[in-house]
Amino acid sequence: MRLRLALQEERAAALGERVRRLLGPFTGSEVALDAGSGTGSLAFALAPHVGQVVAVDSRADYLNAGREVAPENARFVEGDATALPFGYATFDIAGCLRVLHHVRRPELAVSELVRVTRPGGRVFIADQLGSVDPLRSLEMDRFERLRDPTHQRLLPDADIHGFLDANDLVLVTHEVTRERVDLEQRLELAEAPEEERARVRGLAPGSVFEIEVGWYVARKPGP
Repeated sequence: MRLRLALQEERAAALGERVRRLLGPFTGSEVALDAGSGTGSLAFALAPHVGQVVAVDSRADYLNAGREVAPENARFVEGDATALPFGYATFDIAGCLRVLHHVRRPELAVSELVRVTRPGGRVFIADQLGSVDPLRSLEMDRFERLRDPTHQRLLPDADIHGFLDANDLVLVTHEVTRERVDLEQRLELAEAPEEERARVRGLAPGSVFEIEVGWYVARKPGP
């Protein structure tokens, strides 16, 4: 439990700093969206900088967990990231954090972010990236799916750029970072049973390996 809490705090601090750097400066009055929020990691990173942030997820248990610790300017709403329950141009900032690889049709999730963002607003996407090598990509997807059954497919950087282009977004910032993954630590945090751990170890690229994460900030054309 202590390890879990320490890692959560470390990751939250790092995410908060990255969000401030990539999406700032803020006016403090923005209305922001965290689509596919889970328990609200992106929403909590945005909350200190905006007027209001809305977190949307399809799982009630995640939403309830987020509500328990949410700041006053954050609210949690049940909904689908590929069919958001909001009208056109509702938000100044709309984003998703490590969501696209869970979605069967990620292009719909991106188009929904764009739809609910006002002209001149910002769209934020961050996700683990897939390899350009088809075989390695297939192997990583098998590994991720065994570790997390909700996983669909890791997208290569070019695919995400393609989604942005298809929605006529103007790319403002793009970064690719590397993260070190300690497999045993991840399995421990997931509280996976030993039988499942053995299967995951058999498909993992190593006990310690690196993944790439793409970070994208784009502007929706308009005033």
